[in-house]
Amino acid sequence: MADSKYSSALERISSAIDAAKVVFSRFTPGEIAAEYKAGHDPVTEADHALDAALRKNLLRPGEGWLSEETVDDRSRLSHSLVWVVDPLDGTREFVAGIPEFCVSIALVENGRPVAGGICNPATDEVFLGAIDSGLTYNGAAAVASQKNSLQGSLVLASRSETKRGEWTAFQNGSFTVQPMGSVAYKLARVSAGLADITFTLTPKNEWDVAAGAALVLAGGGYVITKAGGELTCNRENPLLPGLIACGPHLKDELMQLLDPYLQPVDAD
Repeated sequence: MADSKYSSALERISSAIDAAKVVFSRFTPGEIAAEYKAGHDPVTEADHALDAALRKNLLRPGEGWLSEETVDDRSRLSHSLVWVVDPLDGTREFVAGIPEFCVSIALVENGRPVAGGICNPATDEVFLGAIDSGLTYNGAAAVASQKNSLQGSLVLASRSETKRGEWTAFQNGSFTVQPMGSVAYKLARVSAGLADITFTLTPKNEWDVAAGAALVLAGGGYVITKAGGELTCNRENPLLPGLIACGPHLKDELMQLLDPYLQPVDAD
């Protein structure tokens, strides 16, 4: 990885991932009790323990914090540097023992995701990168897919969205649709060229996508919101209308395919 103005942040992200691995080692996926938050989303003891470990390793004075498992402190809106994290993305898969979950860490600078780290402890995968220095996958340099046609592409779809029938319109295309848990993990796989495309046309929160978006950009890929603009984070309302990510040469054909399903949405 090339020198980066975010090298210190990347070191902190790596340390936080190491701390998260220690926390994960205390739990057995598929054998952990879950409570349910509003909206029927599961939360476990692991979520809370991971959140504490990330905060300890990442946050410094003068920086903001936005986490799925922390009460929102709106003072983050006054900071130019903000950590946006999901301590355990894919909790449903974690509870079910499906190895599609991860810790997701993003550094946001003036609203832009600039560095990120995602670790899937079940598969022992670590994705780490910054927009000015590139991407590594398990320590080796990696880039987003260089495919230039949707034909034969691998598209990662949300397992829950697939179950709800939201991907029916895309099932008979010239590409392969593979359901997978954790939007952050799907974005990470796209960032390193392990898949070509992922998108969600349903609202997601910043902590779901910020790190993955930073990694896709670090890998030279393309990221756009469902509303048609660049991803901006550390907003007052962290809910986003949806996100699209792919290799750089697939964006025109992909956006043409998705155009009938895209409507301007203001998540503010």
